[in-house]
Amino acid sequence: SKAFIPISSCVSQDCFKGGKPGQLHMQTRGSKFVSFQDGRLQELPEEVPVGHIPRSIVLHFRGSLTRQTLPGDRVTITGLFLPTPFTGFRALKAGLMADTFIEVMHIEKHKQSYNEYDFGNDTSALIQEASKEPDVFTKLAKSIAPEIFGHEDVKKALLLLMVGAPTRTMEDGMKIRGELNVCLMGDPGVAKSQLLKHVSSISPRGVYTSGKGSSGVGLTAAFVPDNNTKELVLEGGSLVLADMGVCCIDEFDKMEDYDRTAIHEVMEQQTISIAKAGITTTLNARTSILAAANPAYGRYNANVSPSENINLPAALLSRFDLMFVILDKHDPAADLELAKHVLYVHQNLTHPPHRFETFDSKFIRAYVAHAKSVVPYIPRNLTEYIIGVYVNMRQDEVKMKENSMSYTTARTLLGVLRLSQALARLRLSDEVTRADVDEAMRIIQMSKASLETESSTTTALDPTSAIYGLVRDQMVGTGQVEYDRILPAILAKGYRRQQLDACIEEYADIGIWRLSADRQRIIALEFD
Repeated sequence: SKAFIPISSCVSQDCFKGGKPGQLHMQTRGSKFVSFQDGRLQELPEEVPVGHIPRSIVLHFRGSLTRQTLPGDRVTITGLFLPTPFTGFRALKAGLMADTFIEVMHIEKHKQSYNEYDFGNDTSALIQEASKEPDVFTKLAKSIAPEIFGHEDVKKALLLLMVGAPTRTMEDGMKIRGELNVCLMGDPGVAKSQLLKHVSSISPRGVYTSGKGSSGVGLTAAFVPDNNTKELVLEGGSLVLADMGVCCIDEFDKMEDYDRTAIHEVMEQQTISIAKAGITTTLNARTSILAAANPAYGRYNANVSPSENINLPAALLSRFDLMFVILDKHDPAADLELAKHVLYVHQNLTHPPHRFETFDSKFIRAYVAHAKSVVPYIPRNLTEYIIGVYVNMRQDEVKMKENSMSYTTARTLLGVLRLSQALARLRLSDEVTRADVDEAMRIIQMSKASLETESSTTTALDPTSAIYGLVRDQMVGTGQVEYDRILPAILAKGYRRQQLDACIEEYADIGIWRLSADRQRIIALEFD
């Protein structure tokens, strides 16, 4: 019984025979109090019987077992299955019926959080060995949902989302978030939902929810009556359950505007402010948001501007560090490869063999946990370079005008810093390098590459010719250009530093231009 009523009269035979029962008083100082917590265990979705809803049962934790689990954890409980007998008048009506509960004796977590992860000697050695490989970023990204064909840059973005960057705390208490937010906007059938499900399964605290079936209260917090005291208490929603994890929201475009505004504070301030029913408090929601949405017309319409296709408010778009537009294009060669891949997976129940052995989810989780313990810093010599990259992004947006698909703000600059730090974390390095910034810019540009190729009406050039055209444009009037000035413009177009170097060498060999002695200036020979 949940009611505690100590006896008030002596039950010994001496008191009973004397006719004057002795009075008993409870001695609280001589009593021993133990911690108590009750919870509710819910059946896993994959174990629910056909046509049923998930069943649940009450748990009672005592002593050292209290506060060992958090809402949203997947656990195996060992304990005693006991009845809760009714007392008083309710017992007369209940008859032989009784509520049941489990007196918990042991808790086993299925997935450890990043902070609690226990690295064995073997796992630590494997992580250190993998981090020294030059293409560890690509290998880890391709190991995310290898059954899904292509989407290499999207998978790289999802890996960076799980790793994140360290949260910066100022002296006055102001915080700059380190968690990344990614939105996948694309045509139907490009495996957005499958990628979300896979990320939520890898993350120790991954919550998957659908936009149409989620309300603002369900995402943030709700008031429910407590089972014991019947008072109103706060119960966290999906964003609170995903604290220090990833919250995957599918069908993001189907959400009502009123419900979608509840996410704004979480995406930037990482908190949820509540002022309801006499309770004023702030809940932590230090979570990364991974959203998937369809364009406004179901499929992407190339005849209207990108902002009309995306159809999300600017206040929300600026909070996403990466906005991928994934289009389902008609390409016979790509369609053939995709069909072969799907049929192989369907017949063999595994992905086709890669050139390397892919990592399993357990190793990816361990690697990410180890990478999150690294706190990389940005050296001073990169400051001017990052500033130049950001200024060029703002200028490119002005040139594109209504054809721009994103809103470049100061948040974009912070996004570049977060992506660069996440890339340094993956190398288990304490310092951000210029290559990390270049790769971050490349991923940002590749998120818009499919859109630019769709809207472009000109014939595609090979990378060397396209880079040559960009360099010649920068040389107009002076006949020369600084290497550090042309590099950000090349990266902003989605090309790599190696392609720029190859173009410079090729056109220098045929006598179009030459490099200065310090190799920091490109000079056209006709002006030399």
